Amino acid sequence: MATPTELWTYRTLIANLTQRELKARYKRSVLGWMWSLLNPAATLGVYTLVFGVFFKAQPPEAANSGATVFALFLFSGLIVWNLFSQVVNGGMIALVSNGPLLKKVYFPPECPVIANALVTVSQTFIETGILIAIMVLVGNVSLTFFLYPVILALLITFSLGLALMLSVLNVYYRDVQYLVTILLQLLFYCTPIIYNIDQVPETVGPVPTRQLIQLNPITQFVEATRDCFYYLQVPSLSQWFGLVVTSFGMLFFGWWVFGRMSRDVSEVL
Repeated sequence: MATPTELWTYRTLIANLTQRELKARYKRSVLGWMWSLLNPAATLGVYTLVFGVFFKAQPPEAANSGATVFALFLFSGLIVWNLFSQVVNGGMIALVSNGPLLKKVYFPPECPVIANALVTVSQTFIETGILIAIMVLVGNVSLTFFLYPVILALLITFSLGLALMLSVLNVYYRDVQYLVTILLQLLFYCTPIIYNIDQVPETVGPVPTRQLIQLNPITQFVEATRDCFYYLQVPSLSQWFGLVVTSFGMLFFGWWVFGRMSRDVSEVL
C-alpha cells in the first residue's frame, strides 16, 4: 500500500493521468465540455418533469426566498449523488483501464483511481457554480455556502475510499462492476434526493424505514448539503461527527483492502 508520501512523490504522474482523462473524455466531440453541463441538466430536467410535474412533489420552502421550486431542492441533492456515483463508477474500472500501463512501469496503483476522482471533482465545481448562481438569482443566499467545501472534501474522501476497494475487487472478480451498477440504482432511491426524508414513513410493517434511510451514509451528505444551500443552516455537531467518522473510516478501510489485494495486481491484469 502506498503511503501519502509516496503518492506525493508521484503527484506529477497523477496530474498527467488526470489531464489525459480530461482530454480523452470529450475527444472528437462537437460540443466538448458542454456535455459536462448538458448531462446533469438533462438528468435534472427528467426528474423534475416526472416527479415535480407529473407526480406534483412538493418540496419544503427554501430558507430566505420562501421558494418551493422542486428543481432547486432536487439539484442540491443531485450534485452530491453525481460526485459519489462518478467517483465510484470511474474508480472501479480505473485499474482495469490502466492495466497495460501498470505492466510496463511501476507506480502506485492508487494513482489511476485518484486521477479519476480529480476528473470528477472538476465537473462538480462546474455544477456547484451553477447551483450557487441559481440560488443567488432566487435570493436564497447565506454564509453557510462557505461550509460546502468542507462537506465536499469529506464526500470525496468517502467516495475515494470506496472506489479504491471496489477497483481492486473488480480486478479479481469482474462481476463486481455489474453488481455495483445494480446496487447504485437501488441506493439512489434509498437516498432522499427526489423526496424529503420527512415524507418517508417511520415504519413499513416491522421495518424501521426512515431510520434505515438515515443510516445511509449518502443521506447524511445530501442532508448536510441541503442545509448549506437550501435551508441555509449550519449542520449539527452530530452531523459533522458522523460525516467525519464515516468519511475517514471508509478511506482507511478501503485503502487497507486495496493494499492487501493490490500486491499482485499487475500480474492479474
